[in-house]
Amino acid sequence: MSSIRRVLTRTPRYFWWSLFASLTIIVIGLQFVRPAIKNPSVTAELQAPIAVKEILRNSCYDCHSNETRLSWFDQVVPAYWLIAADIRKARSHLNFSELAAMPEVQLKEVLFEVVNRIELGDMPPRSYRLLHGDSKISTDDLAVLKAYLNPYKQSSPSGADKFTAAEAELKAWLESTKIRPPVKPAPNGIAFIPEYKDWETISSTERLDNQTIRIVLGNDVAIGALEANQINPWPDGTIFAKVAWDRLTDDKGQTQLGQFKQVEFMIKDSKNHAATLGWGFARWRGVDLKPFGQDGSFVKGCVGCHNQMRVNDYVFTQPIKGEK
Repeated sequence: MSSIRRVLTRTPRYFWWSLFASLTIIVIGLQFVRPAIKNPSVTAELQAPIAVKEILRNSCYDCHSNETRLSWFDQVVPAYWLIAADIRKARSHLNFSELAAMPEVQLKEVLFEVVNRIELGDMPPRSYRLLHGDSKISTDDLAVLKAYLNPYKQSSPSGADKFTAAEAELKAWLESTKIRPPVKPAPNGIAFIPEYKDWETISSTERLDNQTIRIVLGNDVAIGALEANQINPWPDGTIFAKVAWDRLTDDKGQTQLGQFKQVEFMIKDSKNHAATLGWGFARWRGVDLKPFGQDGSFVKGCVGCHNQMRVNDYVFTQPIKGEK
């Protein structure tokens, strides 16, 4: 320490002034190296109630829209460089200025993911909330967003035709003696697993945005991991099957399973699926089990959704705990 002090005291004062001046010039010069943050025209803005849009505009639009507004401290390099990169990435994933151009079903799925990530505290990012205190979403704000996505909260009972169709589908499945033709694999090469019907139930959940009820099943490896409480991380070989049916509501407000919607698998293989969080994702829709996705890029949506659960090995499933 004393040797450092001697060096500092013996260094000419003009050297420090020159160093300070040079650094100042560099910092000022860097302020002019600024990748443009453009705000293109709003082409298809989300159509929603005023209360919903105010929450989203206050907490999401600065990164996820074509109406970006920067605080003064966001405009200082190098913070500006980070903000510019974040905005480009955010808009590519979700842009509220273009959402209305999506099909209604896809739009609801996107909004469901938005609310889900907000509820989990993943959005807005913690680092952003620390510097932009007014972007925080309160419990009341979250309730407003969830109510907006809950289409059956005040809806009329399901029509008799839906109950009839569900019963006919179930009857045909029970009486069928035909051998089902081979199911095509998912676009990323994952094969369909018909044995999932024999697996044990782990949990159940609902989707407010598309009125579906979902049951989560687990293979023997998953059940063994649960019993040993080794679920973070889950062991390789774990497979979950999430099966979805339409939700039907009768005139008494009671619900029951409707027609089959889809089945999707989540397969833990940290080596072969290292590029997708260590999990393989696949989905088949409809009674004809049509593979979901035009090509293997469909997994980007799966990764984007499950990435918010990285502290739980990317798994949303919370096992049902029985009474002891």
